[in-house]
Order: sequence, then structure tokens, then C-alpha cells
Amino acid sequence: MIRFAHFFAVFLWFVTSAASALETPPKAGDVFSECDECPEMVVIPPGSFTQGYDGGLDQRYEGPRRDVTIARSFAIGRFEVTQAQYRAFIEKSGYEPSVGCYMWNGMSADFIDAHGWEDPDYGRPPADDEPVACLNWTHANAYVSWLAEHTGQPYRLISESEWEYVARAGRPSDYTYAWGEDESEVCVHGNVLDESTARDQPELPMPAAPCDDGFPGIAPVGQFKPNAFGVYDITGNVWEWLQDCYVMPYAEDVPSDGSAYINEACERRAVRGGSWISTLFWQRPTFRGRDPEDLTSRIFGVRVARDLP
Repeated sequence: MIRFAHFFAVFLWFVTSAASALETPPKAGDVFSECDECPEMVVIPPGSFTQGYDGGLDQRYEGPRRDVTIARSFAIGRFEVTQAQYRAFIEKSGYEPSVGCYMWNGMSADFIDAHGWEDPDYGRPPADDEPVACLNWTHANAYVSWLAEHTGQPYRLISESEWEYVARAGRPSDYTYAWGEDESEVCVHGNVLDESTARDQPELPMPAAPCDDGFPGIAPVGQFKPNAFGVYDITGNVWEWLQDCYVMPYAEDVPSDGSAYINEACERRAVRGGSWISTLFWQRPTFRGRDPEDLTSRIFGVRVARDLP
């Protein structure tokens, strides 16, 4: 009886401690995870920055530039959602994502019914610590909705403003890249189309970054240097689906407080961050991907956000 009472007391202490982990005000840089299968989250401080770029590709204008102030801390995944974390969601929720995936090879994209998140056509099974891929926006949103229900906490997709703010991580908003101007530094920060990818796929028509990141294909999460906010792989590996409806140029009523822009039409959703087979120009923090919600691609994944008290 005494042993049981002692065990129960220890168990109760553990549950209470876990439940109250975020009852005290979180500090910037704090890291937490709310279940075994949950992503690790890092607390992002409030702040202001200038979003966007007065330029871009044809039909992909990245402006106009605008000032954004995020007045409250929030949390973001330290890493992109992994294969193991997404599998846990599938097993626990019973969710059945649509089948098939576009196999982007740097030149064209073919839709293959046999491929999906369990087999993104790497020529081998994906590793548990690699980012889950072959997700469309609906798959990504289903994951964060389950995570919110599973934990009882306000998990969600990231907004465009939050994503760019995190990618900048306090650096000047006029830098071309998140880290500065030196293109060769990209291989310190993320997995992109680099010299190793070019050697592996010499037929690629796009220019490779002038460095070697050691990964011709997908990389496990957390292999590169984190940014000043403690976030890994914000550049490259897989594109990250965001909450916003895509409009170009930014609409006059786009929120300036960091929240997502949603309209009734919402024909496309925003994606950011580039991938392991994306050329360097697409890795800039202002570059705006825009894709239909049902586009399932081998280079599209997700990173999560969470509101804080």
C-alpha cells in the first residue's frame, strides 16, 4: 500500500509538472515538447520587421514591402515535421491522406499514384528523422488540427509574416538571404540544390549553389546551423505549407500584426523556404511559393506553430 501511494504521488507530480510546463511566462529560446510524438517547439520573441521585396520573378512579385509588428511571443517547430511524427499522427488518428504525389526532379513533375508520404521516391525507405514529404495543404492542416486536439493546445500552421520574421531572425530585412549576402554560406544553413546535388543529377538545368552541403538529396532534420532564434532548416530540405491564402501583390488588407491573410476565394496557399532541389534564388526569405491546396509534391512538407499564453 505504501509503495502504491508513493508511486501514485510520483505519477501525480509528473503529470502536474508536465501540464504546468507552460503556465509560467515562456522566454525567447525556451524549447518544449508536449508529448512523445509531438514536435519540439522553440519560443520566438515579439518584434518588428519589414516584410517582402520590391521585385521578384515575372508573375511572382514579392511586394510591396510593408512593416509588420508581432506583439506577442509564439512558438514554432525547431525542425520540420518528421516522418516518424507524421506516422504517429496517421496511426493515432486514422487519417487517410489522398494517394499519389508529384515527383519533381528539377525539370518536370510527374504525378505517380504509387508514391506518397511513405515512399517519396528516394530509392530507399525514408528515415524517421527526415522531414515528411508528399504533403498537400490539406494533409498539413489535418496534421496541425490533430496535434491541437491531441494536446489540447493551440497548434496551427505558420503565417507568411511569422515565417519570414523567423527566417530573418533579427537580421536586416534588406539582406538578400536570411544569413546575409554570401551565396556560399547557404551550405552552412540548409540543404539546397548545391554541388553535391549537381554531381548526383548532372542533367539539372538550374545553377547549383557554389558550395557542397554533403546531401545530394533529402537530409535528416537538424544537420545544419540553427538561426539566431534556434530554428533549424528554415532554408531548404522541404517547402513548408503556410496558413495564408496567396495574393500577389500583397493586398491592402493583409494584416500587419503577423496573423495570416485569409479570403473567401483562397485559390492558392502560400509555401516558403525552398527545398533540397530548389535553386538558390528560391531560397530567399522573401520568395513566395503559391500552390493549390491539393498539390501533393515530394518536396512539400510542414512546420508547425503554436500560440502561447
